[in-house]
Amino acid sequence: MPVSARHRALLLLAFLAPTAAFTASDKVARQQEDLRKMARSTIEELYRLQPRSQDALKNAAGYAVFSNFGLKILVGGGGSGNGVAFDREGRNVTYMKMAEIQAGLGVRAKKYRQVWVFENASDLERFTNSGWELGGQATLSAKLNGEGGSVFTGALSVRPGVWLYQLSGDGLAADLTAKGTRYYRNKALN
Repeated sequence: MPVSARHRALLLLAFLAPTAAFTASDKVARQQEDLRKMARSTIEELYRLQPRSQDALKNAAGYAVFSNFGLKILVGGGGSGNGVAFDREGRNVTYMKMAEIQAGLGVRAKKYRQVWVFENASDLERFTNSGWELGGQATLSAKLNGEGGSVFTGALSVRPGVWLYQLSGDGLAADLTAKGTRYYRNKALN
């Protein structure tokens, strides 16, 4: 019995469909693994630059690590990045994104990484499930060589119980200007 062109096309689709699904799932798994590797290397660098941060992360309800790139040209700019959040109690992993919008004069390209530390599970849960926005012209400052040896030395206090370490090519950043930055769940990777 001869096979029609329609049957050949259906057989080809039946053969290729599992391959396409496997390839898409492989791509997601690779992206997830790349984000976990970025998080590990960022945490290792943070521990090297600020050894007391190890205690901060060990005692936290969870933390999130982001790799970001921002570009500002003349009167405006923006940035984007990807990250991963880890829940210490449940050992859950949430893949996330960030986007920022900046206004003001200047020309600059900046690549940086951030480590968010959440002392309370409720703040981590809000961050990973509802997203987070930093707005306005808020400038957060850190005391890099403070006395007293706090585990959060070098971190920026975002709000009570939420700390942020920012690493750039020069090491830990002493300040962070938050201008319309939004953190949210990455639907494609979760």
